[in-house]
Amino acid sequence: MTTKAPTFTQPLQSVVALEGSAATFEAHISGFPVPEVNWFRDGQVLSAATLPGVQISFSDGRARLVIPTVTEANSGRYTVQATNGSGQATSTAELLVTAATAPPNFSQRLQSMTARQGSQVRLDVRVTGIPTPVVKFYRDGVEIKSSPDFKILQEGDLYSLIIAEAYPEDSGTYSVNATNSVGRATSTAELLIQGEEEAVPAKKTKTIVSTAQISQTRQARIEKKTEAHFDARSLTSVEMVIEGATTPQLPHKAPPRMPPRPTSKSPTPTTAAKAQMARQQSPSPVRQSPSPVRHVRAPTPSPVR
Repeated sequence: MTTKAPTFTQPLQSVVALEGSAATFEAHISGFPVPEVNWFRDGQVLSAATLPGVQISFSDGRARLVIPTVTEANSGRYTVQATNGSGQATSTAELLVTAATAPPNFSQRLQSMTARQGSQVRLDVRVTGIPTPVVKFYRDGVEIKSSPDFKILQEGDLYSLIIAEAYPEDSGTYSVNATNSVGRATSTAELLIQGEEEAVPAKKTKTIVSTAQISQTRQARIEKKTEAHFDARSLTSVEMVIEGATTPQLPHKAPPRMPPRPTSKSPTPTTAAKAQMARQQSPSPVRQSPSPVRHVRAPTPSPVR
C-alpha cells in the first residue's frame, strides 16, 4: 500500500460548555502509515501533566480530547496535529466556558424530501444551545451510527446526515434529537426513496403510446392523400381517354367546286348570295349543303316592230 499524508475527514468543531460540565473535542483522521497525534491549547502541548484530568485517545482514525470538568480557565483555542512520514495536517477549534445556559434550539429544521433510487441524500439541521447540545439522528426510532453508508458530519452548528446511495428501504421517518444539560429539542421529517419502477411515471408510457398513435394517424393521412392524388390523376387520364375516344375527328371536306359561269349575261349576285357562297367554300365538319347558285335566264328581247 502506498503512503498517504494525513487528512482530516472530519475536523474539530468549536464547543460551548457550561462551567462544571464536560467538554469533548473529536476529529476523524486518515493517512498511511498511521499518523502520530498531538494536542495543543493556545500553542502549548497538552498532556495529563499540563492539564490534570484530561483524557486523550486515538483509535480507528478518531482522535478525542475530553475535559471532564471545565472552568473558565480552560477556554481557548485547541489544536490537534497529525503527522506521519508523508506529511502533516492540523485542525483547530474554540472552547468557550460560560456560566449562562440555553436549551437546544433548531434554527434550521429537517425538511421532508423525495429522491430517486441510487442518488445521494443529505439531511441538514442547525442547532444551538449552551452547553453545546449532543445531536443524534434516528430513522423510525432507531439511532443511526456514522458509517461509510450513513455519514454524520458537523460544521459549527450545522449537523448533516449523508446517505451515499439511497434505496427504497431507506424510506421512513427521520428525526434529530438535540440534548444538553438544560433541555432537549427534536425535529422530524419524511424521506421517500422511489424505486426504478416508480422513477418512470405512467404519463411517460402514455406519451410514448400517444406518439406512436399520432405517427400511425399521420401515415394513414399521407396514404389517403396519396391515394386521392393518384385517383384524381387516374380520373383525369380516363376522362382524357374517353373524351378523345368519343370526340370524332371529322376530316375537313374540300370546298365544292363552283360551276362554270354561263356564257349568257347574268345579274350581279347580291350581298346575301356572296355570304352564302363564302360559307359553302369554308370547310365544315357537317355535311355539305348544295350550292344555292342558280342559273338565271336572261330576258328575251322584245322584237322591234
